[in-house]
Amino acid sequence: MNEANEALGVGLGFAHFLAHTDGVARVVLGFLLLGSVVSWYLIITKIIHTLRANRQSERFLRIFWDAPNLEAVANEIRATGTPEPFSHLLHHGFTAVHHFSRRAEAPSLVNAGTPDEILTRALRRAIEEDKTRLELGQTFLATVASSAPFVGLLGTVWGIYHALMAIGLSGQGTLDKVAGPVGEALIMTGIGLAVAIPAAIAYNGFARVTRNTLSQLNSFAYDVHNFLVTGIKVPPLTRNAVGTVNAAGTGAV
Repeated sequence: MNEANEALGVGLGFAHFLAHTDGVARVVLGFLLLGSVVSWYLIITKIIHTLRANRQSERFLRIFWDAPNLEAVANEIRATGTPEPFSHLLHHGFTAVHHFSRRAEAPSLVNAGTPDEILTRALRRAIEEDKTRLELGQTFLATVASSAPFVGLLGTVWGIYHALMAIGLSGQGTLDKVAGPVGEALIMTGIGLAVAIPAAIAYNGFARVTRNTLSQLNSFAYDVHNFLVTGIKVPPLTRNAVGTVNAAGTGAV
């Protein structure tokens, strides 16, 4: 009897479950597998990109605060491009200043607004572009995190239904006959949770990084606005109430 039970136990498991799944269960497994693969691809690539962008942002901000004038910062952007949000924001600011300086040559730009309005719109547009780039893939992670447990539960319900139908047809409803097939069907719920949990953790982590970056970008936008308008940089640690009032006067960026 013990040998028979052991043989039965060896026959049950994930491989046995896969061998006895129908088309619906395999489609459910396919969706879960696809969600897991894409989620882990997004997690790994976004972690690498975030770490690289953080290093590049720290480097650019050091150069920005140490630069003696506008030209030095512009040369740095021309040399390295805009691989991270802060240099991208300043690039839009330089572009706005350049466009405004050409108003005399281009009559169509005369009604574009005051220099302050043009610069504010450019900085706001840069922040929106960076927000879109930072949030890339987060919607998919949120979708997987919220739907994968229910997809797995659907596979479990479908598997239990077929297991109970097979048990009913066999006429053997003892516990040892029921536990194996039903336990195998519950594997689908476990797979759904295994797919959803990393996606949920990653989504929350990336959402926090995005919020922090956007908050820093909004603060930096005020510094950039004052820098491009006055040519004077006010480091965050020395910014006083006057600097805050000046920044507020430009409108929310």
